[in-house]
Amino acid sequence: MGEHMSDDAVRLSSVTRRHGSGDTSVTALDQVSLAFPRGTFTAVMGPSGSGKSTLLQCAAGLDRPTSGSVTVGGTELTGLSETALTLLRRERVGFVFQAFNLVSSLTAEQNVSLPLRLAGRRPDRARVREVLRQVGLGDRARHRPTEMSGGQQQRVALARALITRPDVLFGDEPTGALDSRTSREVLTLLRGMVDRDGRTVIMVTHDPVAASYADRVVLLVDGRVDGELLGAGADAIAARLSGLEAAPC
Repeated sequence: MGEHMSDDAVRLSSVTRRHGSGDTSVTALDQVSLAFPRGTFTAVMGPSGSGKSTLLQCAAGLDRPTSGSVTVGGTELTGLSETALTLLRRERVGFVFQAFNLVSSLTAEQNVSLPLRLAGRRPDRARVREVLRQVGLGDRARHRPTEMSGGQQQRVALARALITRPDVLFGDEPTGALDSRTSREVLTLLRGMVDRDGRTVIMVTHDPVAASYADRVVLLVDGRVDGELLGAGADAIAARLSGLEAAPC
């Protein structure tokens, strides 16, 4: 494995994903090649139906491409069995979704330690507390989701995603259910994880303000990459997006 490969946390090479077959087949991704360097924060944006979620699912090993290849942390996913894929996702990938997906009967620390239990590993209580402290919830370890605000629940979900020390953190509209102030707090946390801890974050969002926290914005249209913006502010991102929305099909 060459050194240059290991500089990318995730790499997609000519990834195509078709759903269905024959006349009814829909191409969700069309020959997408993208690299996500380690220690960077990328936002993926585009009109509804542009393939954003499919891109995320293929990049994270949740969905298999019809053709092309995906590499996560230097491991090529194409030839992996379902078991090997599950292990890779469990150990090297973290997920945060718009829905917090917490188990309501469990405390914050029990929710955070769940991925370790699923992997048959004994949770280290100090590590669980440390991750909760990292997301600003050190004093909430014993609280259940119903005793928390939406922002606090999303931070528990973030801590749960981080407990396995993943190579890459995937977010699918992670601030979609939050008000703007809480959204900013979660985005600042994600930004800090990239800057301070060298984590790699890949986030699908429709919100130009959320996207402005990223190092770059990758634009998708009809399953193809339609350029990218580097270090752009919310207004520039919004203007570019509205241009995409208005473009003739």
